[in-house]
Amino acid sequence: MPSTEFGCLPTIIGSMPHTDPQKACSMVTHYLKDMPAWPQLPRRSFLENMYAQYSEGFPGVGIEGDRIYIDRLQAVQKPLEDLYAAYLENNVDRYPIGPDYAAGLHSFLSQTGLAPKAVKGHVTGPLTWGLTVTDENRRAIIHDEVLGDAVPRFLRLKAGWQEKQLSQISKSTIIFVDEPYMAAYGSSTSTGAFSSPEKIAQMLDEVFAGISGIKGLHCCGNTDWSVLLKTSLDVLSFDAYNYAESLSLYPSEIKKFVDRGGAIAWGIVPNDEDSVVKESVASLQDRLGEAMAPFTRNGVRFKDLVVQGLLTPSCGLDPLGEEAAGTALELLTRLSARIRKRYI
Repeated sequence: MPSTEFGCLPTIIGSMPHTDPQKACSMVTHYLKDMPAWPQLPRRSFLENMYAQYSEGFPGVGIEGDRIYIDRLQAVQKPLEDLYAAYLENNVDRYPIGPDYAAGLHSFLSQTGLAPKAVKGHVTGPLTWGLTVTDENRRAIIHDEVLGDAVPRFLRLKAGWQEKQLSQISKSTIIFVDEPYMAAYGSSTSTGAFSSPEKIAQMLDEVFAGISGIKGLHCCGNTDWSVLLKTSLDVLSFDAYNYAESLSLYPSEIKKFVDRGGAIAWGIVPNDEDSVVKESVASLQDRLGEAMAPFTRNGVRFKDLVVQGLLTPSCGLDPLGEEAAGTALELLTRLSARIRKRYI
């Protein structure tokens, strides 16, 4: 496992409320000098929605309004063969993410004067992507034996290409695989929508295998964390502001994870305006301490949680206005500085 001794450095999950990529990058690099992340800009274009953003180049893909679909009536066999050939050769250059799909990424890559300790990227996970993208009959492609098998391999190439680009800024790269749909795992409404726990872990590990640096996974709701902890992830990212209790239900699994060098990204700064304006550095520090306490009572050293920890917003900052996003990042960086000064 690569070193995950982050010392509670701050970073973001991904999305920002801006439509101007340069402004978004300026805000990110102003606050997150040690671990910046490229900004996703879903308000700029539907192509920058986290589902559309990584669809470019998938066999038979089409975008119509706010719908992404795979048209099986097209000739998809040859594109599928090309995809598998690129996968077997690990030819990540075959599946780039274009500027129309990620203006924030391309603007970020053009930044000069950066000297971060690490740089972070993100890709939508295979479960979430495969359940969102449908075929021409509006059936999720994850249920298609052929297309569903191609999804994690395709996203593995997208993650690998992104990591290759980000390594120009820093040799230390972190790629988060974002799986918001895991929040519905195990619920009565999700019956039939999910594969077995083993299949989920297998799909995630397929994407992780294309990431040579640090591998992270983010889920912004309550889920069965034991499923995700069975994978080869290095960083587990969760909404500690709203769902701290959900992770505390897995003390033994978290202890094993931390003992092997795993890091937790504590999403402790809220991403809704009503909550942001009422919080302070002191109140968030108290909340973070309460989130960590159940693990320290179950044999996890507080020092390990801090040394191997990251601090982030609870999820993407897109729900906020630009000014409130700046406030959230100000709280995040000041909280990180206070904890690092006291404990690192």
